[in-house]
Amino acid sequence: MDRMIDHMTQVDKRLRLTSEVIDYAVAQAEPPTSAQQRLIDATASLGHVAEMQVPHEQAVLLTLLARAVSARSIVEIGTFTGYSTLALARGLADGGVVLTYDISSEWAEIAQRAWAEAGVTDRIHQHIGPAAAALAEMPVEPFIDIAFIDADKVSYVDYWELLVPRMVDNGLILVDNVLYAGEAATEDAVGNAKAIREFNAHVRADDRVESVLLTIADGLTIARRKERQEVR
Repeated sequence: MDRMIDHMTQVDKRLRLTSEVIDYAVAQAEPPTSAQQRLIDATASLGHVAEMQVPHEQAVLLTLLARAVSARSIVEIGTFTGYSTLALARGLADGGVVLTYDISSEWAEIAQRAWAEAGVTDRIHQHIGPAAAALAEMPVEPFIDIAFIDADKVSYVDYWELLVPRMVDNGLILVDNVLYAGEAATEDAVGNAKAIREFNAHVRADDRVESVLLTIADGLTIARRKERQEVR
């Protein structure tokens, strides 16, 4: 029996993803609302920078997770044209707010127009400027239900260390681009890929959380802030 169990634990059930399988999986997400679709189109018209927008299936997951934990306080680092912000705002509990930070105001008008069309403007507080500086000025006490990091990769560890102490027990930290087009998986990764690889190791070694790295889109880490009594 032990030999059978050992054999079963070694069975590789990972799916080799083809374009057909990926397209099928993506199609299982609920379709964009009209406001979301217009924001997708507006972002696509910007050209190559549009790749910074989270894919729709990931936005669906963000909304689902926010609803699942009845999030009232969400912090987002990296606004861009506001698609992930919109997704998070849609999942907020009544009276909740998304605090979203971006270093640039270049795409703020596109974001604000989309939020207004979706009817979520009153749930979003947008901040332009360095997120790390703003977070450092906040009281070090648990108040964040969900945090979403999708900004400059070399600062991921810094953002993480600012956020973890401010997460409520069982709060979720979501981190985008943790595969970095697969480059983070190589030992000789350089540049942003190296920064992501080092960040992933940092998360894995952090006993304040439990985490999993999902292969959705460009990789998404979901980490749960353990209850304080769990790590004493």
